[in-house]
Amino acid sequence: MVSFPVPGSSYRGPAPEFAGFRASSPVVRLPANGGGHCWIATTQDSVRVVLDDVRFSRAASYEPAAPTFPGLFQAPPGMIISLDPPAHTRLRDLVSQAFSVDRIESMRPRIQQLVTELLDRADEEALEGPVDLLGKFTFPLAIIAISDLLGVPAGDRDTFARLIREFAAVDAPELAAAAGEQLGEFMAGLVFGKMAAPGDDVLSALTEARIGDDKLEVGELIGLGYTLLGAGGDSTACHLASSVLTLLGHHRDEWVRLGERPDEVPAAVEELLRWITLSTNDTTGLPRIATEDVTLFGVTIPQGDAVFVSTNSANRDETLFTDPDALDFTRTDNAHLAFGYGIHRCLGAPLARIELTTAFEELTRRFPAARLAVAEEDLEWQKADMNHRLVALPVDLHGKGF
Repeated sequence: MVSFPVPGSSYRGPAPEFAGFRASSPVVRLPANGGGHCWIATTQDSVRVVLDDVRFSRAASYEPAAPTFPGLFQAPPGMIISLDPPAHTRLRDLVSQAFSVDRIESMRPRIQQLVTELLDRADEEALEGPVDLLGKFTFPLAIIAISDLLGVPAGDRDTFARLIREFAAVDAPELAAAAGEQLGEFMAGLVFGKMAAPGDDVLSALTEARIGDDKLEVGELIGLGYTLLGAGGDSTACHLASSVLTLLGHHRDEWVRLGERPDEVPAAVEELLRWITLSTNDTTGLPRIATEDVTLFGVTIPQGDAVFVSTNSANRDETLFTDPDALDFTRTDNAHLAFGYGIHRCLGAPLARIELTTAFEELTRRFPAARLAVAEEDLEWQKADMNHRLVALPVDLHGKGF
């Protein structure tokens, strides 16, 4: 019998069992590996309902009686992704003052500069052989961008990048816990520095955000910075690397086409966001607890049970997407849930879109002949990571590889 978390996911799609789950019920009950059971929302409709229904509580998952799922990442309590309204609403309203669309859009020239500089260096290295685009481009781009957004000093970026990688090592709980503690200390120092001497960055703006007499407390500022650093750095880097692999490994004609038609890149980015599977366990990994008996789509979820959502599965929903397993850059009205839905929708979505779009515009324009430097089956993936993460992505930028 299949149990949770369901094995078999890859960057190319969720575990095959999810197609069967969607066909049987929008919400399925599975035994859990560590004992007990949980429910998983598998379709667009069910995922949206669970994410938008206050009867499914994130905060309740931290209560002593709540079911636990060893080995799965669970954000620390008190962080914005761990709260319910009205506590979540208060934080979100304060954060929106600093994390505005205009502020993120103002970063576009800097993102363009970063992409150009990093690809210039990669091109120089390409004279001597294949280039690891993960290590030389996708990860540095994401780390520097989120560091600039939050005002992280340039001298601290390497430390920050190392801690993020260690924090994501779910197969090494002691290392991950130590990295998490150090990230918290790092953010505390950064927050106190911004409070003493604000700069032109989001973290400084967060220290100054006010609604009447209300403001963000130090612990809340640390938690927000912590959340943005992890999500904005690691997730974007892993997704971009998997997207490059997808095109170079299976859709080189599309790679060439995008280089010739940059106006089509934004739609391609949206389709890659839908199609790429980022999370290794096919759920957000963040349980919600039913605060009362809730009946969804003919299924009753008892009070106290844990519910997970699979946006990966929802993004392959046959009732919404024609031929959902196909990568189709001509899709219109691409209502994917890569950035979540409802009150917990990803704050960093606008920044991620700018990074992904700019990266693909420049990669495909400058390197139309790029190819993988090794066969895809020889690529190595990190084991037991929260995201599907390559160890390296060796690419021949000028077309001598596979």
